Amino acid sequence: MAKEEITNLYRLPRGGELKARLVRGESAIGSWIQFATPANAEIMAAAGFEWLSIDLEHSVMSLEQAEGLIRTISNMGAVPLVRVSSNDPVQIKRVMDSGAGGIIVPMVKTIEDAERAVGAVRYPPSGYRGVGLARAQGYGAHFEEYRKWLDEESIVIVQIEHIEAVRNLPDIIQVKGVDGFLVGVYDLSGSLGVPGQLDHPLILEALAEIMRVAKEHPTIIPGFHVVPQRPDLVAEKIAEGYRLIAYSSDMLLLSEACQGGVRAMKKNGAWVQKSRRDGH
Repeated sequence: MAKEEITNLYRLPRGGELKARLVRGESAIGSWIQFATPANAEIMAAAGFEWLSIDLEHSVMSLEQAEGLIRTISNMGAVPLVRVSSNDPVQIKRVMDSGAGGIIVPMVKTIEDAERAVGAVRYPPSGYRGVGLARAQGYGAHFEEYRKWLDEESIVIVQIEHIEAVRNLPDIIQVKGVDGFLVGVYDLSGSLGVPGQLDHPLILEALAEIMRVAKEHPTIIPGFHVVPQRPDLVAEKIAEGYRLIAYSSDMLLLSEACQGGVRAMKKNGAWVQKSRRDGH
């Protein structure tokens, strides 16, 4: 294969089209990946999820496995985002070098946290990310194209999942380079001392404040992770003004499908607890 043909095979990381749609006010529905299984990513992308977040915070997958998922998701036409394990510039640099379309950063509480996340994604002078060559840069052949893509099309989403973050939200979302936020309602409930009580008045008050701030800053992309498998909740969140919607996860989709099937079989008598032989 000629060098020119190899060059033509290069494709910038996906992300720009998704970002442009969200900025225009459209919604985009994705999901969460916790298992380092390329087949899961293929199935979910083929089902129609527009973006998939590879979860490095609550999973046991390695960076090498995450890169494989990034490649699979991209090849299937969806946008690969990575929820990093923490606001760690080294890990952020490595997942971006792997070709991620952007990052989701957990537990961003302050303006300094947001600036740290953006700086880890961007090259100087707008950031402090180390300049290296890897998959994202076409293995060295397309650095200039990638550098331009990075400034214009990469996605940085901060997670608002602590009451301190809610209080600081007006400042956080004005940090240049922060494209949007994703509400982590379970951790938010924990920070308020009511873990898992998602209908508690304190939670409802915090969510109302989040949307109030978001509506005052229409250029920011508001997001929400709808954890239960309830499409009606997705419609509800979109009606409230959220545009970046995460729906369930590969773990929950598999777990609930298995449990639901077993319950149904037991209920209708199809489930046999033990084998029976004639005469026994």
